Amino acid sequence: MITFKKPDEVEKMRRAGRVVAEVHNAMRQMIRPGVDTLSLDDEAERVLRKMSAGASFKGYRVHGIRTPFPSAICVSINEEVVHGVPSAERILRDGDIVSIDVGAIIDGYHGDAACTYPVGDISPERADLMSVTYKALCVGIEQAVVGRTIGDIGHAIEKWVLGNGCGIVREYSGHGIGRKLHEAPQVPNYGRPRSGMTLKPGMTFCIEPMVMSGREQVRSTGNGWTVVTCDGSDAAHFEHTLLLTEEGVEILTPWE
Repeated sequence: MITFKKPDEVEKMRRAGRVVAEVHNAMRQMIRPGVDTLSLDDEAERVLRKMSAGASFKGYRVHGIRTPFPSAICVSINEEVVHGVPSAERILRDGDIVSIDVGAIIDGYHGDAACTYPVGDISPERADLMSVTYKALCVGIEQAVVGRTIGDIGHAIEKWVLGNGCGIVREYSGHGIGRKLHEAPQVPNYGRPRSGMTLKPGMTFCIEPMVMSGREQVRSTGNGWTVVTCDGSDAAHFEHTLLLTEEGVEILTPWE
């Protein structure tokens, strides 16, 4: 069921979104060659505590995976698409790209955003992948207008990504958000114009294109959580939490 947010609920989501943005600001400062991904998670937890927020992801359960997600953030490197688990043994290296996905909860309401960062000096190919993926988020947000549809968002993203020679991760999508981290509606990164649900004021949802430089097949790894590209190609991931209003769209997770 779609939930349309009231002003007091929106304010709580703004607060949660600002926490998410602050975590991303901290990640941007920390990411460099030689840093282990568990240290990133520790810093994210510190920021969440400082801002009196909970970690939306930590302890999150999914049907079919025996253990809950163990960390405050997802840290996915190079061929890892999403849900990478931080570890003291996983060290960032010069030339990597790393996707950080952050969720925060305040007064029962969530914010959620992802961003892919360069580690040191990256290749032109990886820089291009990041640019295409970020622009995919932007063209999706441009379609997030009252009166348009979920299909308009997905079509715009798909057209942009495929037109730039990249592949879309079709198994995972954007989603509604509010009292639950994942609510209706699903917001796929592909679709047909004028199809699906019509967008209305008060809707809150996440647009999050996940894009790969190779073929459009992914698989889960042995930990049950981390998803990687089947061909070992690189992946990037950008995401914002959005609020639709009569005046336009508001980004609730302003990590930029």
